[in-house]
Amino acid sequence: MKISYDAEVDALSITFRETTVTAQHIAEGISADYDAEGKLAGIEILDAVKRFGGQETLRQVVIEGVGFSMIAEGREIPEKASR
Repeated sequence: MKISYDAEVDALSITFRETTVTAQHIAEGISADYDAEGKLAGIEILDAVKRFGGQETLRQVVIEGVGFSMIAEGREIPEKASR
């Protein structure tokens, strides 16, 4: 997964996997990208700083329950955790 922010256009993108996508508008300034099988591949949020209440919100990312230690050890992530 990749999270990126483009300050020039104030857009936050969360990419779950790199693939060819079809974007679907889901709300004003928010679109979801789907792969050929209809699985969610990414999300884009325009006017991100304004929506999140300020630039300080974009300075911290907290990731919980993903199982990084399991990945590092070469074990699979349980199905429930990978959703």
